[in-house]
Formats: sequence, structure tokens, C-alpha cells
Amino acid sequence: MRHIKLVQLFEDNRDKLLFSWVVGQEADRRIEIKLSNNYGADVVGHINIIHPERLQVMGQAEYDWAMRIGERRFTQVFHDLLAAQPPAVIVADGLVPPVSLVDACRHSNTPLILSPKACSAVIDLLRIYLSARLADTVNMHGVFMDVLGMGILITGDSGVGKSELALELISRGHGLVADDVVEMARIAPTTIEGRCPGMLRDFLEVRGLGLLHIRTIFGETASRRKMKLKVIVHLQKTAASGDAPRLPLDAQSQDVLGVPIRKVVIPVAAGRNLAVLLEAAVRNTILQLRGIDSMQDFMDRQQRMMLDDDA
Repeated sequence: MRHIKLVQLFEDNRDKLLFSWVVGQEADRRIEIKLSNNYGADVVGHINIIHPERLQVMGQAEYDWAMRIGERRFTQVFHDLLAAQPPAVIVADGLVPPVSLVDACRHSNTPLILSPKACSAVIDLLRIYLSARLADTVNMHGVFMDVLGMGILITGDSGVGKSELALELISRGHGLVADDVVEMARIAPTTIEGRCPGMLRDFLEVRGLGLLHIRTIFGETASRRKMKLKVIVHLQKTAASGDAPRLPLDAQSQDVLGVPIRKVVIPVAAGRNLAVLLEAAVRNTILQLRGIDSMQDFMDRQQRMMLDDDA
């Protein structure tokens, strides 16, 4: 079960959202994701008695609704809501919370937080924050790069040349995200984001040279903080790739946290310029995302020629 303490959320967003406590500072509440197919964005939203487990945010619309239905009915609705122990109630739009709401929160020991920011801004910022903090994560071995604006994970057996390839790509103007250990997180149903552990950030280990501080050697633009994973490039030694097809007809993919990621296998052999091959693979992937498939174009051309010959 993924969770984060309410106190941590409050401290991390205090400056951006100008949070202030009203009641419930001593309550040890936390925001939880109980179902594996839920995301951080699912645990915060407008006042909703159907989903009491969410962070409940009250804005001007909810305040106007409370005034329309009357204090007695509003108190009854909120009593039922707070009985389910939501993580907290946040009153946004710079509103003064109704006395009945403050009393109900104090009675149930439910944290009540104020923010002068717009209700929609509070919800949007908290959804982004919680999507990152409560995401499914996994550590993967390889070198994560920014190549032509796409997140590329270079994998392969130890000693196959991943770090040397990364160094060549950096010298050609591309950026390093992480070496050796890459923290992958599913921040949306079809989006995987990768970043580097703090201990290893900006470092690249190359056999014979040791640790290189990429940001210092190549400048600020040679390092990236995070990227979305788009392609996995697997370096395969020649002996293991002897039977690899020259013209693969079916696109390969690899599952990462339940998301299929495009995969390209590049055989490694003496004299092959891996940096150029990887750049070509990335450019080809970009074309495929735009609907231009070189292999399919070739097969269509071949079919047309065969039909012309038969005619």
C-alpha cells in the first residue's frame, strides 16, 4: 500500500499553496492508495461524500452550495463525511470556513487546512505532487539518456559498452539522466518517468577512467534531472545475436510497471558505430510515432511491384 503522511504533504506544499492549519495538527492522518490500479490524482478532489477517503477540497462553489442547503443539512452531510475519516479538509479560495465545519472537524479530530489559492489550482498542484509521490516504482539497471528529446534506456550485459556509448552520446550533445541505477515511476496510466538516485546524480562510471562528473566536464546542458521513458535500446553481444533477424517485421516491446515500452536490439560488434546506430533508431522511432513506418513502406512498395508484374 502506497501512502504519504499528511504532515509531509503540508510541509512540502506550504510555500506554494500558502497552507495554514486551523485544527487537527496532532492528528496522524495519511493519504493512501489502496488499489493497485489507482493513481495519486485519485486521492484529492472537490468535496465528495461518495469518495470520503480523498483529500476534500472546498472552494467557492462548495461554499455556495453549503449556504443554499442550510446549516442543519450541511452539518449532517459533513458529519457523515467526517465519520469516514478523510485525510483532511482543505478550504481554498481564501474563504473563511463555516463555524459548523470548524466545530465538526475539531469534534472528529479531522485536520482542517486553509489556502488563499484558487480551489482548482490547489487540486491541480496536489494531484501533480501526489502522482509523483505515490507512483508505482521500480529500479532498473542501465544508462538513461535524453537523445533527441526522448528518454532512452540503454541496457545490456555488464561490459557490453553501455557507459562508453553514453559518453559518446554526451559528447555529441545529448544528455545523461542516470547511470547504473534508474528509478522508474509510473506517474500516469501510460507514462513512465525515470530519474537518478541523489547519490549518483551527474556521475558516469567508465571502465578505465573511473567516475566522471558529467555536469562539470561537459557543462550544465549535459545533465538532465528526469525524462519520460520512450524507448529501451538493448545492446546484445555478437555471439548472442547471431540469429537476430536482419529485417524484424514485428515491433518489440518490454513491459515496465505494466506499460509496454518500445524496444530496439542493437548487435554489438567491432567497428560498429553504436552512437550513430542508436541515434538512427531514435529518429526512426520518432518517425513511427508520426505515422511513418519505413518497413511498412518498403513492404507496400514490394507488394505493388509484385501486382504490377502479375498484370
